[in-house]
This record gives sequence, structure tokens and C-alpha cells, in this order.
Amino acid sequence: MRFIRRFEETLLSLFEEGVLNGTTHACIGQEADAVAVMEHLVEEDHVFSNHRCHGHYLARTGDALGLLAEIMGKEAGMCRGIGGSQHICAPGFKSNGVQGGIVPAAAGIALAGQLDGSRRVSVVFIGDGTLGEGLLYETLNIAALWRLPLLVVCEDNQWAQSTPIEANLAGSMPGRFEAFGIPVREIDSTDVLELRAAAGAEVDLVRGGAGPRVLLIHTYRLCHHSKSDDERPAEEIAARWAVEPLLVHGRRLRDDERRIVDGEVETALAQVVATARALR
Repeated sequence: MRFIRRFEETLLSLFEEGVLNGTTHACIGQEADAVAVMEHLVEEDHVFSNHRCHGHYLARTGDALGLLAEIMGKEAGMCRGIGGSQHICAPGFKSNGVQGGIVPAAAGIALAGQLDGSRRVSVVFIGDGTLGEGLLYETLNIAALWRLPLLVVCEDNQWAQSTPIEANLAGSMPGRFEAFGIPVREIDSTDVLELRAAAGAEVDLVRGGAGPRVLLIHTYRLCHHSKSDDERPAEEIAARWAVEPLLVHGRRLRDDERRIVDGEVETALAQVVATARALR
């Protein structure tokens, strides 16, 4: 989690320097979600993500250099610098910046695994804003009918860009999935250990043939939607910093243990940045 946090903070700094172009969507505050889910996946599983994909990719692959080079538009990136921050194509990992656009692909790979008779699981990360996309519900319908091995991880970070969820979503969030007969496990936590337990239970059920399921995580985005746009109340953001995942889990570590982790992260990240800067 610490590496993901510092990677995202470094990206924002590189944008300020003018090293990066375009835009980026950091996952600061949501790192525990990615780490908790990826811990239960095996090599043949597939992960699908969205515009806020860096933490998911790093937790799944550990390929920080490939990701940074990609965002910098360099040939050494995992997509040769063409996909950029949002559109990643790597073995077992795909992301798409279009809200909900990757969900049918996740269902398709889940169907392929089902037809192959494998125990492979497809995991797709969406946000609360995607609950306004019709394509999501078409896919949920088919996934439920065919009992596809699909786990939908919905990261409800309370805001769809600049719109609060209460102004954007009618009815019950779990009810939108339950209408298709898809079970929902709902958790409001930033504790990576609590999230890990919930994610493990859901992955095991999907892998065991229970059909599609949803892990609904109520979380919070501590940074801007992208680089600099943020209209949320300052007091709301400050309150969320008091329960952010690194702080919650960090209390389990001694001061010397935290210093060791921080030092290792800074050393590794500095090497990644230096190497990426030197690439063509």
C-alpha cells in the first residue's frame, strides 16, 4: 500500500514538473482495496480495471517501471507508450477509461473460463459512478443468467467526479445488483485486513462455482478526481484522512518497522523514476 501511495504522489509531482502529459486519476485513499483483492488471485485469473487503475495494476503485477514508462509515453511501457494512464493491456490485466466499458470484456473472459472448465476467476473493478451506465446492467443480466465466474468489486468513493452519490444515484446501491439475483457483500472499511477477509470469501465463492458476486466497498478518494479538480468540502476530506488505510494499518507496526518500510519504498521508487527518466 505504501508503494502505491508514493507512486501516485510521485505521478502528481511529475505532472507538476511537466514531465507527463494528458491526465491521470490517482487512487490515493483506496490502496487497501486493490491489495486486499489481489492477494487471493492466482496467475490464471484475469483483472479488469477502469480509469483509476494504477493501484490495481501495481498490486497485481508489481510492474512499476512498465507503468511509469507507459504513462511517460515511452517505448518501454507495457503498451509501448500508446495506452497511457488509463488504457492498459498486459497479460491477465486490462483497463479502460470509459465508465463500464470494460465490464462486458470481463464477463466474456469469465465465460471463456467457464467453457474451458477452468477455475479461473474474472475480477472487474468499477466505481459508484459506473452505476449510471446501462451497459453494466446488460452485462449483469447475462452474468446472472449464465452463472459466470465474475466478481464485481465496486469501489464506492462517495463522489462521481464532482457529484455526490446522493445526488447521482436513486434507490439502494446493493439493490441494483440484487435485482439480478446477484449476492452483494457490503463493507465500509479502510482496514486492509478486514478487506482482505471479505475479498477472500468472495473470491472463494466465485471460484467454487457460486456464480457472479459483488464486493461493495465504501471507501473514499483523498485526492482530486484527476490532477486538480476538487469541489468537495475541505472538512469532509480532512475527516477521511484520519481513517485512511495507511494510517489504520500503520498502527499495527512499530516505529522502526514503519521507517524500514518507508525507506525501502523510497529507494525502490527512486530507482524506478530514475530508470524511466533515462529511457527513450
